[in-house]
Amino acid sequence: MIQYYYKTVRDDEFQPSPDVREGCWIHAEDATPDEIALIAQKLSLEVTDLQDCLDKYEVPRVEKIQGTVLIFTRYPTEYEMGLYTSTLTIILAPHYIATISPSQSYLVRNFIHQRNKLSTLQKSKLLISLLLKITQEFNLHIRRVRNNVLRQEKEINSVDSEDITALTKNEEILNQYMSSLLPLRNVLEAITSGKYTNLYEKDHDLLDDLLNAVKQSEDLCNISVKGIRSLRDSYQIIFTNNLHKTIKLLTALTILFNIPTMIASLYGMNVDLPLSQHPWAFLYIISATLMLVTLAVFYFQRKRWL
Repeated sequence: MIQYYYKTVRDDEFQPSPDVREGCWIHAEDATPDEIALIAQKLSLEVTDLQDCLDKYEVPRVEKIQGTVLIFTRYPTEYEMGLYTSTLTIILAPHYIATISPSQSYLVRNFIHQRNKLSTLQKSKLLISLLLKITQEFNLHIRRVRNNVLRQEKEINSVDSEDITALTKNEEILNQYMSSLLPLRNVLEAITSGKYTNLYEKDHDLLDDLLNAVKQSEDLCNISVKGIRSLRDSYQIIFTNNLHKTIKLLTALTILFNIPTMIASLYGMNVDLPLSQHPWAFLYIISATLMLVTLAVFYFQRKRWL
């Protein structure tokens, strides 16, 4: 679905436009190949130049084609087809700015409905604001994952398979965030160089802040991944100790049950045995068996097997 928006600095919100006009923002959400062809025509590009915009696995990068800058980025999304990030392409054309997403983009939708002093005529500022929004989303989602990991650390004594599954999922999410943040930093550095678009002094300051924010997100991601690995090692130690305790308990119980079984087996044989003719033989044998079992229980408790 293609939508057109136009906004000046005096407007509070982006105003929908019935058709494309110079200086407008072209946004394609859940884009199809036909819509890509239409946008390519409006931006005076080849269809093949925009085909990567529909790739859900595209890596963040920047390229320039005939005066038009294509910036491929990724932003956090809900789980879809093994992905926790989605592609968003920002295009700076001579007369338009365009964004293309191969799926529904809540990030752009929320950005459009926010009140701000931006204008679709100020393409560089709009680009930086979109990149800032992406960075903020990464920060928000990374902190959310980190809080989940810290919550699991507090409940480390009660670990089950669901905790291991959640931990593995959080690690996968952070790894995907890292694989997007690293090339995103390279994209910001390339834009800062001024080779792809004209920047004012204030724009340089904003991009420097953006670079610092991305680096902080990377550091937070690394810290969270290390925390997950440490927590996973702790889980492994706990599982190993619990397994050893279970083996000791089963061994002790096996020995305790074997004592009366062995005595009963011996006195069950059809041969002459001590006390076999004694009138109190049964009482003596039961008493001796209970005494041996009691001694074994005390021994295993002292060894902390029970």
